[in-house]
Amino acid sequence: MTKLTWTYVKAKLATLDRTELLGLVRDLYAADKENRTFLHARFGLGEDVLEPYKQTIERWLWPDVIRNQNTSATKAKQAIASYQKSVGEPAGLAELMVFYCEQAAGFCHDLGIDDEAYLAALVRMFEQALRVARTLPVSNREALFDRLDHVRGISQDFGYGIGDDLDSLFAEYSNRDG
Repeated sequence: MTKLTWTYVKAKLATLDRTELLGLVRDLYAADKENRTFLHARFGLGEDVLEPYKQTIERWLWPDVIRNQNTSATKAKQAIASYQKSVGEPAGLAELMVFYCEQAAGFCHDLGIDDEAYLAALVRMFEQALRVARTLPVSNREALFDRLDHVRGISQDFGYGIGDDLDSLFAEYSNRDG
C-alpha cells in the first residue's frame, strides 16, 4: 500500500473549486477545537490569540490537583508548537515560552513538586525562551527577561540542580544588548 503524504492531499486539493475548499475548511473548523484555535490565531481573530494556548499550557503545567488532574509537559509544549505553526510570530512565541516557565516553576514552587522529567522540561523551555526573547527588540525583551529572572529566583530550591542550571543559562543569555 502506498504511504499517504501531503503530496497526495495537495493534488486532491488542487481539484477543488473555491466553494468546495471553503466547505472543507468549514468542516475542519467544526471537527476539532485545536483546528478552530489554529485558524483563529492564523487569521488574527479574537482579542487575544495567545489566550487559548495559555489556557492549554496552564491546564497541563498547573493542573487542579484536587480534581486529580495530572501534568503533561509534552501537551503544554504542543500548544506552543501549534502556535508556532499557525502564526509563529516571535513576540507571541516568546510570550508563550515565558508563560510556560512561569507556570511550571510556580506549580513546583507552590506545591513542592519534585518531578525530575518535569523540571528538566522547564530547564529546556527556559533556555528556548531566553533564545527567542533575545532576538526581540530591546523594548520587548526587557519585560520577558525580568519574568524569566523571577522564574530563576523561585527555582533556586528545586532539586536536581535546577537552580544552578537556570542561573547558568540566565548568565549566558542575559547580556541583553547582544
